[in-house]
Amino acid sequence: MFNFDYSFLSLPKKFYSLTKPSLYKNSDMFISNDALFNELNLPINRKDELLNEVLSKKNHKQSYAQAYSGHQFGYFTKLGDGRAIIIGEHITSNKQRFDIQLKGGGRTIYSRNGDGKATLSSMLREYIISEAMHYLNIPTSRSLAIIKTNEQIFRENIHEGGVLVRVMKSHIRVGTFENAYYYGSINDLKALTKYTINRLFPEIKNNENPPLDLLNKVMNKQIDLVVNWMRVGFIHGVMNTDNTSLTGHSFDYGPCAFINIYNPYQTYSSIDHNNRYAFGNQKNILKWNLSRFAESLLPVIHENKEKAIKLAQNSIDKFSNIWEKKYYGMMLKKIGIGNNHKALFPLVDELLENMIKMNLDYTNTFTELNNDITKDKKITNNLDFIQWHKKWKKNINKFSSINEGKNLMRKNNPIFIPRNNLVEEAIEKAVDGNQNILQKLLQVTSNPYKYQNDMDEFMKPPEKHVDECYQTYCGT
Repeated sequence: MFNFDYSFLSLPKKFYSLTKPSLYKNSDMFISNDALFNELNLPINRKDELLNEVLSKKNHKQSYAQAYSGHQFGYFTKLGDGRAIIIGEHITSNKQRFDIQLKGGGRTIYSRNGDGKATLSSMLREYIISEAMHYLNIPTSRSLAIIKTNEQIFRENIHEGGVLVRVMKSHIRVGTFENAYYYGSINDLKALTKYTINRLFPEIKNNENPPLDLLNKVMNKQIDLVVNWMRVGFIHGVMNTDNTSLTGHSFDYGPCAFINIYNPYQTYSSIDHNNRYAFGNQKNILKWNLSRFAESLLPVIHENKEKAIKLAQNSIDKFSNIWEKKYYGMMLKKIGIGNNHKALFPLVDELLENMIKMNLDYTNTFTELNNDITKDKKITNNLDFIQWHKKWKKNINKFSSINEGKNLMRKNNPIFIPRNNLVEEAIEKAVDGNQNILQKLLQVTSNPYKYQNDMDEFMKPPEKHVDECYQTYCGT
């Protein structure tokens, strides 16, 4: 079924541990992703065979868990795939390579005191959010299927067990390099750097300083990613360095959520007590994470430490200017202006300030702006917003036209996002055996930029008190 290769195993054994997944004898296919089956050149009519393919130990002589470290909430620790096992790197007919990983696949040597398993509900959350992100045009891991293990998982309560079949371009992360830097030799770090460049960025392998160019590549891709998060109102929730991918893809959807009322200090994570990973702080955390990546690369950037630090610091020092240009360029497109000029940046800031003052829904405000604010009287009767609206119309006509601006807005502003309350309801009902809401939510979020008749319930934010009490968890 899969066309597997195992290039990661060419690295020193420090970076992985050969591990067979657990055998769940009574498992069932809970949900599968037909569109992704097609994209990976996998026969849809054989998807039931996926159960045997991924959960049979005899098929996985070379399956492995990856070793990595990471800064979690600012504190460094040695980690590794404690409940995730890569069963192979699938090569498609057009030579694309994807890791196929079982999340909840069983214990590994990195599990510490964990059981290596996952709850069905947490895997459903990742399935819903990762697929929504894909259709929002944001680079992300994908979800091929969820397998219900029909085992009881013991956490704070008893849960149904589940395994997610996750697809990703690569699971190499900043924490992989931190592991090599802190616990490996210079040769280990060189091997990882060479492998990563050859696999992910072969266009830079013959450059004068490929490790330095790798830092710059990753920085730009990660900035693009987090700018996209800001575009759609996404909060990752655990932006640890071990969750920062080198490919610039979102992954590890734990306590993630989408903001409703715009608030740059918003966080829904039950464990983010100091709002470290709040919506508006994601930029700052990204720069911090990239600085940790730069530190890990120092020995291969230049043999002279002082020279290496200077070269790496010069790259990191460019972060703020790159971020500002890309972030404001994106936000200006959200209000229909394609011209990315500094003089226009205050127009964005003023809108966001008005949104805070008026407690406006982030997603719906941009939708209403595209409709000339015809529905929300709270907006149309606000003097500050009226003044801003006049300036907006003046600028949008200066650089293009209202019609051209609206077309640009439609491409950058989703109408539908996986609202937190709807995600919770879909998960709860699906675990209880009713997938109707789940399927409807997946259908709506697979076409997020187009208005869909009779789907207004998916545009409606929850009541304010519900949103204020909402929490997400790192539960597995």
